[in-house]
Amino acid sequence: MTRWHRVIRFSLLAGCLVPALAVAEPGSSPPTIAHHELTLELLPDSHQLIATDRVTLSGGSLGRTLAFSLAPALHLERIQDVTHCQASCETAPPLAFEREASTGRLESQGLTLKQPLADRKGGRVELKFVYRGVIDDPPRDPRHLRFVTPSETSGHIGPEGVYLSSESQWYPDLEGSLATYDVTISVPEGWTAVTQGAPQSDPARWVVPTKSEALTVVANRFVVKSRNWKAKSGQEIRLATYLFPDEAALADEYLDASARYLDAYIPLLGPYPFSQFAVVENFFSSGLGMPSFTLLGSGVIKRHYTQPYALGHEIVHSWIGNGVFNRTDRGNWVEGLTTYLSNYYYHELIGDEAQAREQRRLMLMGYAVYVRPGEEYPLSQFVQKHDEKDNAIGYQQSAMVFHALRQEIGEAAFWKAVKQIPERYLGRAADWRDLEQVFQEEAGRDLRWFFSQWVERAGGPDIELTALRAQPTTRSSGETNAVDAMVHLVQRGLPYRLAVELEFVLEGGRTHRTRIHLADPEQNVVVPIPERPLAVRLDPDLHLFRRVARTALSPMLNLYVTDAQRTLLLPRDVTEPPSPFNDIVQRIAAQEATKPAISRTTMRRPGNYSTSLPAGSLLVLGGPDENPAATDMLRYCGDHLRFTANGFAVDGKTYEGATKALLVSCRRDDQPGSVVTMLYGVTPQALGRVARLLFFYGWQSYVVFHEGAVVARGDWEDRMSAEVKLETR
Repeated sequence: MTRWHRVIRFSLLAGCLVPALAVAEPGSSPPTIAHHELTLELLPDSHQLIATDRVTLSGGSLGRTLAFSLAPALHLERIQDVTHCQASCETAPPLAFEREASTGRLESQGLTLKQPLADRKGGRVELKFVYRGVIDDPPRDPRHLRFVTPSETSGHIGPEGVYLSSESQWYPDLEGSLATYDVTISVPEGWTAVTQGAPQSDPARWVVPTKSEALTVVANRFVVKSRNWKAKSGQEIRLATYLFPDEAALADEYLDASARYLDAYIPLLGPYPFSQFAVVENFFSSGLGMPSFTLLGSGVIKRHYTQPYALGHEIVHSWIGNGVFNRTDRGNWVEGLTTYLSNYYYHELIGDEAQAREQRRLMLMGYAVYVRPGEEYPLSQFVQKHDEKDNAIGYQQSAMVFHALRQEIGEAAFWKAVKQIPERYLGRAADWRDLEQVFQEEAGRDLRWFFSQWVERAGGPDIELTALRAQPTTRSSGETNAVDAMVHLVQRGLPYRLAVELEFVLEGGRTHRTRIHLADPEQNVVVPIPERPLAVRLDPDLHLFRRVARTALSPMLNLYVTDAQRTLLLPRDVTEPPSPFNDIVQRIAAQEATKPAISRTTMRRPGNYSTSLPAGSLLVLGGPDENPAATDMLRYCGDHLRFTANGFAVDGKTYEGATKALLVSCRRDDQPGSVVTMLYGVTPQALGRVARLLFFYGWQSYVVFHEGAVVARGDWEDRMSAEVKLETR
């Protein structure tokens, strides 16, 4: 989203005694806004707001030009110096101001204060802004095949709902301000407004006592449910839901989940930073965390969005991101640590090791699929997510780096440091260097090499295990079958200093694991093991962040989506209105219309390709009766897939009936790194909902649907921990 600023130059003129002119010294810092006292009236039918903001300035030099931001659609009626007023200050003389011409896409503004700081109470100045105007930027769908960002809007006031954020520039602000807020919001009858902090005895008034980077206000026709809850730590927190009437019955599910996650994370991160946590339903697609509440679109609310990667993620943001802030000009560590604690670590916390491993696998896959070699950038340069590549770096790679840090310094030091972050920086900004200092203090040793390697350097390790030999040896313990296993490993590119686990496969399915250290481009490692191995695997549980080759991934739809060469093979009659494939074709065409021609998908109709399928990855719409390419696809799937008279069989399990549908991908060994994917429904009706959500199911080799709901899914041919067999010569 783009921030639009109206910048207005104000001058304090005659109207009060000015004993001297306060001149800013060269290099002196400007003041910031310490507090906003806002009165806001929202008029959804006309898209208008009417507002008064009494801002308190503090710190810095007041004898200089100040650049306030305000949306260009908002008309500033007057500004007054109300420093010495006790009440409404209606009689305070207005200050003259002038608007400057636009400079490029952003306009510039300034405010020159001429009273010396010494004349102000407690070194502060209070200014009252009175303004009104229209904010009407209807939400638009994100420009991506998959949901990675919320709908795009800079702010909207309308009959369907109100959303005002920092992007709306709906109140005057100064860059770098961390402020508290006292806001009274007037809305139409039947509406409820929600913002940060906690509601007061007057439900229209909200107080935000903790410093925040910005204030977000939403309003709609909510059904409100709350409970006063006490955490296991003893802390009392108000839990609330603000849901539309159709979803009001889900309130207890969200309240229970909120309590569960708060109880999980308070011991790890310290006291919850606010007095309330609320789940608020939004009228457009979103999954946003604000101080003291999360704003979730109706679509995800209906889908019971209480998973760790969902609601758990937003709750962790209460400490990390909304309690401790980013220095946006120095990189964004917040999303990586939040992803690590919620999307990943929660599964460890509850003892679900299988799901924890699956999350590590998905993180490595996300990076392998969306970050092409040569397109990497350092974590220190990640600011926010614009597309899947940013998501893979700023969220998934970053989470795995925190996992590597935990393994490097040990459990006690890592978790003590994590808890220190909000303890030291709550209400302030922190950057990667601040985190480095915290972690190395708790570790008791220098970690500059770690952060230089993992945070400030682009990419990740690219390791290949190339050979395994075994040499009989004699142990002092008297083991008769003992051997020294000699393993050869190669790091492509500039080598990393790291530790990685090896798993030796022994007779009878037994295994022996050991952890080794690497630092060189090529390394021979000798590992004493109790008996002759059959094979060795690198990083069997996927604990190490590294680049995984596309050829090592399970076949899946996302390999098609990210292939440099891809073809959509259309069925017969795809444009007929009853065809469930019509929507897919139109969406792909619309979303790719703005891409360079070299990266667009080629679309081919039956008969438009020869007996050999096109190069690259293929998406086949329809089964053998609808699309001749489906028959050609079968040779790549081998025993994994076959069609029946009334359905299909996947890995020997049969699914039949008019309600069944299948999304399946198979590896193209003749095109390394490419796949052939097919979407098939036994009947067109079986594909209606599936076709609309196709690109949500991109990570599995096969997904089976019944009436549009997933009933089976799985992967095959996963080579992420490639096995090297013992050399027998």
